[in-house]
Amino acid sequence: MSRIGKLPIKVPSDVEITCNNLDITVKGKFGTLETKIPKSIEVKKQQDTLIVGIKDGIQNASALHGLYRTLINNMVIGVSKQFEIKLILKGVGYRASVQGKSLILSLGFSHPVELSIPENISAEVQQNTTLILKSCDKEKLGLFGSEIRSWREPEPYKGKGILYDGETIIRKAGKSGKK
Repeated sequence: MSRIGKLPIKVPSDVEITCNNLDITVKGKFGTLETKIPKSIEVKKQQDTLIVGIKDGIQNASALHGLYRTLINNMVIGVSKQFEIKLILKGVGYRASVQGKSLILSLGFSHPVELSIPENISAEVQQNTTLILKSCDKEKLGLFGSEIRSWREPEPYKGKGILYDGETIIRKAGKSGKK
């Protein structure tokens, strides 16, 4: 049995959880999230905690046990606190702006890059070079953050590109001339 799967999930008082057979819905002040769980996993609600378990007699259920416990826990955290990703644009002339539901990036191309911001994700720009993304859905937030980053991944020679906050780039020495 999974060590992570054994841990109970603490549910805050402002979060409402409904379990209907294989469907789980989590409602909170930042939104509503839904997921389906496999038949081999069962969720028990006890007062202010959730316990994720394995149904008896089903093979390979332990492989999914820890995964679905973590997914449900991320849903509870997301609707109560929200997740946040901070991206830093590092380079000469690199800047970002938000116009309505679209994100406009100037990344050294001959044209600005325009991305539409998905539902349930809010984007805010600080000082033209810091982009803060917030959402209750951790999976969609990480996917959108990696999509933005894929336009200019950090390069090891000058350190230019789109970096996650706190990320360090291992720098390489450039070519040394003839001596």
